[in-house]
Amino acid sequence: MSAFAIGILLLAPPAAPAQAATHWVEQQRVPDQTGVEKVEIAELRADPAMGEEIVVSARRRDAPDDPLERVNALSFSATQRIDDAITEPAARTYVRSVPRPIRLGLRNFFSNLREPVVFANYLLQLKPGKAVETLGRFTINTTLGLGGTIDVAKRCPFNLPLRQNRFSDTLGYYGVAPGPFLFVPVAGPTTLRDVVGGMVDFFASPFALGGPFRSRPYVIGSAAVRILDRRDQKEEALRTVDASDNPYATRRTLYLRRQRERIEALHGRPVLGEPAPQRCRRPSRERGAGDDGAA
Repeated sequence: MSAFAIGILLLAPPAAPAQAATHWVEQQRVPDQTGVEKVEIAELRADPAMGEEIVVSARRRDAPDDPLERVNALSFSATQRIDDAITEPAARTYVRSVPRPIRLGLRNFFSNLREPVVFANYLLQLKPGKAVETLGRFTINTTLGLGGTIDVAKRCPFNLPLRQNRFSDTLGYYGVAPGPFLFVPVAGPTTLRDVVGGMVDFFASPFALGGPFRSRPYVIGSAAVRILDRRDQKEEALRTVDASDNPYATRRTLYLRRQRERIEALHGRPVLGEPAPQRCRRPSRERGAGDDGAA
């Protein structure tokens, strides 16, 4: 080889190293050591410098519907301990001490106070038919139902079932996203949309009108009764959640699913488990003694 050729080789720039080819595989949810569900993204990289070996690395990020899940999981654990120590025993004492007719009457009374909010939200959703039915329920139960303690409106001949409708449902009906999932200590699961909607409902409810509904004994007493009654109603559902492999993730999934179903129902899509309105049966007329069915 000539001296000129050798000089060319020495002056030539060194060859660039081969670049690693990176490929991303599909995402999958995996629980971490605390039982909190994460999204794992595996990275597969073929690196020629390492003899074409496959290098696998992974990174984790919060689930899309729960960006605050570590904080929420801690809040859930604290709430579980409070429930075991205080709320559940108090609810059992409430059920044993207060006769069922009184408990049912209190439940109906508080539900009746929420009817004006339900009525207003149906108007905001441009559903005049359901708004009129809700107003009818409130009027019937307030008068014939002894101040709302007896749910007369759901029976024949009225057939006006109890419906839940909140401002958060109105926001969802018009396409507002639920926002991040939150697990508030003691209060339980919610979303940012539900928090905003709950504040609007509170200031639009009879509790904001003053009078006895603003007195401290009533506010504290009514809140305690509703918490204990709601805890008793959810006893079976909470047992099912606690028996699951991941109680926190199960509670979150059930709550978010229920919120989606509420919005779907407002758009006219059927929801499984929704009770059908009661139908009245007309009393059959007795046949006369000589009526044998012959023409």
